[in-house]
Amino acid sequence: MSESNLSGKTSIVTRAGGGIGRAICLRFASAGAKIACVDYDLAAAEKTTATCGAQALAVRCDVSSEAETRDAAAATVSSFGAVHVLVNAAATDDRNGTILDISADEWSRVLAVNLTGAFLMSRAVLPTMIAAGGGSIIHIASQLGRVAAPARAAYCTSKGALIQLAKAMAVDHAAQNIRVNALSPGAIETRRLVLRYGDMATARRLAGPKHLLNRLGQPEEIAEAALFLASDAASFMTGADMLVDGGYTTI
Repeated sequence: MSESNLSGKTSIVTRAGGGIGRAICLRFASAGAKIACVDYDLAAAEKTTATCGAQALAVRCDVSSEAETRDAAAATVSSFGAVHVLVNAAATDDRNGTILDISADEWSRVLAVNLTGAFLMSRAVLPTMIAAGGGSIIHIASQLGRVAAPARAAYCTSKGALIQLAKAMAVDHAAQNIRVNALSPGAIETRRLVLRYGDMATARRLAGPKHLLNRLGQPEEIAEAALFLASDAASFMTGADMLVDGGYTTI
């Protein structure tokens, strides 16, 4: 059996209706996993579920709500019996701005979804993951968790904190056979880039050359990295931040 095989394992993927989240769900499904496709937009979650086959469940959840994260974890356990993998991919849209430009409410919302959402979902899932004998938690961070970008104060802060959260959780739960890692993509061709640049052609022209490979990444490339971290192929890897950024942070 391939070490990247997820047969017999159940995963929860948040923001499963987004570009990266959907790609991860599809890749996990192809590797044999049962999947809870979690998203605040139920229709988006259901669209992903429809492409993943019979072993997938759509769950509506605002990850910034402790009650809703608990309900999502309970629904997954009720349907599949356990949770072995959690991918915290939820991130809210944020507008450009320094801390003088964005409001306190905007700041709080970015941290509530991007950072506290991972904290809450992890809290909801950890007891059943521990009871199952261990598992893998992956926080989807960003290259902007390591280096800054202009007018992205809230986003950079939230992603940098996710990398540190992965390290702290890895320390706390290693004895329970829980591996916790961050996965940091570069600029990936998703809806978020269209929102920021206006269209994908402009995003490719302006953001592509910032990467050593002179292009944007694809969601499927991040999904392959997530599969590695989720699987036994990464059994000796915890507390790390895996960069899949096309060389963005190299220079």
